[in-house]
Amino acid sequence: MSSSIKPPSAVASDDLHQGHDHSRSGRIAQVAQLLFVLFALGLLVFFRDRAQFHTLGIIFVSIVLEALPFMLLGSLIGGFIEVFISREKITRWLPEGRWWTVFVGAAIGIIFPVCECAIVPVVRRLLHKGVPLSAAIAFLLGGPIVNPIVAASTAVAYLADWPVVARRMIFGYLIAVAIGLLMGLIFTRAKAVRGEFFPNRFQKNAASISSHGKSAVWGEKAVLALSHAAGDFFDIGRFLIIGAFMAALLQTLVPRQIFASVMNTPALSILLMMVMAMVLNLCSEADAFVAASFRSSPVPLSAQLAFMILGPMLDIKLILMYLRVFRIRAIAALTAFTFAAVFVSMILLERL
Repeated sequence: MSSSIKPPSAVASDDLHQGHDHSRSGRIAQVAQLLFVLFALGLLVFFRDRAQFHTLGIIFVSIVLEALPFMLLGSLIGGFIEVFISREKITRWLPEGRWWTVFVGAAIGIIFPVCECAIVPVVRRLLHKGVPLSAAIAFLLGGPIVNPIVAASTAVAYLADWPVVARRMIFGYLIAVAIGLLMGLIFTRAKAVRGEFFPNRFQKNAASISSHGKSAVWGEKAVLALSHAAGDFFDIGRFLIIGAFMAALLQTLVPRQIFASVMNTPALSILLMMVMAMVLNLCSEADAFVAASFRSSPVPLSAQLAFMILGPMLDIKLILMYLRVFRIRAIAALTAFTFAAVFVSMILLERL
């Protein structure tokens, strides 16, 4: 018998330990959501007559309404992947252990364009299907930038200034590849990805798919795909709501004059535009129009590009949505690496 095979008692112990970890993380999530609800109710009761409260409400609703359709689309795509594309096909297209897999993962957005609001449930399903961690991270970061829809919107916003479009695509791709490789070197799948991907009822649906096999009719598979999509949508959507509220709160409380006062310094302007990208939570199809509005200001092009590159990779709502896919330590590393990579890249671009 191979030494790698655990005795039943060890397996039972591991399962019990994992179940304890999952229940503990579930309780923490429930407490956090309860605190969020109480805080929101407190604002409603004590500050509803103030002008700032109405501003917060408008910003919050606009972020949610902008993000929800795309997240619904991403959930539908994820459900389609779960039911109609087998694990064997996924691992054949993106095999584990091949050096080129991460480069392909970062470029999938060219033929599979989704924005950052839709990509989290898609990546979650791809990881569930066995896609390597490095390729999944590369797609997570690069997909919302390296796609034709974002390229077209950037070209329109910058009046067909193609060097700007090319720089956004190239830097977005290279940073996604670099972070994917780095995360793959530092983390194993078990240490980076949460174990409790889906609620039990959706695991039962997965078992139902396996039992049907090829004999399942298309209509039955479509219903199963929709049930998976509904599970993803409601499971991740609550974190979108919390992230949108936090973003709206920051936009309401932080005066924009703070940003405008230091935009003449390139390094500070890059840093502050990155912070704005994380706070504003704009969709990658629309953020180029906001960045282009700074062309007539002292904000350098490197800072505008930093805004357009970091925003689709990392913002408040995305970080909270990542909680349903990755472990806390992996999210912290992904956040730090992405922020540092964009900042250093744009500083180099500014110097060169």
